[in-house]
Amino acid sequence: MVEVTVTPQSSLADRPVQIQVRGLSPSQLVTLRAWLKDEQGECFQSRAFFRADRAGEVDPGLHAALGGSYSGVWPMGLFWFLQPDTLFRRLVKRDVAGSPFRVRLEVFDGLCLGTDPREQPLGSCEAERWYVSPGVQRVPIREGRVRGALFLPP
Repeated sequence: MVEVTVTPQSSLADRPVQIQVRGLSPSQLVTLRAWLKDEQGECFQSRAFFRADRAGEVDPGLHAALGGSYSGVWPMGLFWFLQPDTLFRRLVKRDVAGSPFRVRLEVFDGLCLGTDPREQPLGSCEAERWYVSPGVQRVPIREGRVRGALFLPP
């Protein structure tokens, strides 16, 4: 059984996480895909192709991506290279304190270039990426022409 894990599963957006895939065949070629929907429902995704090691594992922090959205060793590459399905859209988090981005990570057998809904992933998991720590208070600022937000720690 193929298992995809993200450690920690819930973290701040600027903190690194470790992604691991276990249960593959040695030297198996796989596609690791990350995707999320923003607050407007726009889909952003990235993918990278990997060859499993002798133990049947893939770790983007140790193993080089062979292609896809990026190539080489980029531990956070699947998060950093998220691209919109619609051109000229930007990934922006408006409600920074109320909810996280939920990033879905999936692993597919072989090279998976499309998003065919009939293709079933070998394994998947979800990571939460928060923009504000628990307990932080957001205070809107409106003074004359100045607009902004003050974030106060707990």
